[in-house]
Amino acid sequence: MSQRIGWDDLMRLGLGALRLPPDVFWAMTPVELERALEGAGLGRFGRGAPSRAGLLALMERFPDREGPQGSESDDQQAG
Repeated sequence: MSQRIGWDDLMRLGLGALRLPPDVFWAMTPVELERALEGAGLGRFGRGAPSRAGLLALMERFPDREGPQGSESDDQQAG
């Protein structure tokens, strides 16, 4: 079974958060990168559900938005 690799996110983490030089980042195996991320306190990237704190941070960063009609979707569900 093949899993899709989120290269954009991995590059942001490896090159940004870990500040790895590009040649070092691209020379790493996926397991080495995963261990480096764990060692930096970034957890097991891409696995499992977020913690409560992680979920709250995501909810704050990406709040739900009401549609152009306000709460019209709620009214439609009730009828």
